[in-house]
Amino acid sequence: MADQPPRTRAVALRYEANAGAPRVLAKGQGFVAERLLARAEELGLPLRAEPELVELLLQLELNQVIPPTLYAAVAEVLAWAYDIDRRRTGDSVLERMKGIKPGD
Repeated sequence: MADQPPRTRAVALRYEANAGAPRVLAKGQGFVAERLLARAEELGLPLRAEPELVELLLQLELNQVIPPTLYAAVAEVLAWAYDIDRRRTGDSVLERMKGIKPGD
C-alpha cells in the first residue's frame, strides 16, 4: 500500500473573557480542516501548527470546554496569538471573533 500524505487537521478555539476556559469552536480533517484554515485566514487570525495538541483537541466535542490537562498548552498558543495579533494589527483576536458562532 502506498504511503498516504498526512491529512490536514485543524481545531478552532474560542475564549471569552468571562469564561473559565476556551471551548472547541470548530474542528475537522481533510476538506473541513482546509475550510477552517481558509476561514481563519480570511478573518486575519494567526495560525499556528501544533500537531500533538490538535490531535488531543480533535477528541473533544464541539463547544466542549478544554480539560485542565490542556490548559498550559492552550494558554501558550493563545498568548502567542494575542501577541502576534497586537503587533500585526493593533487590535485583538477577540474583537474580530465577536459574533462568530460554531458552524460559521
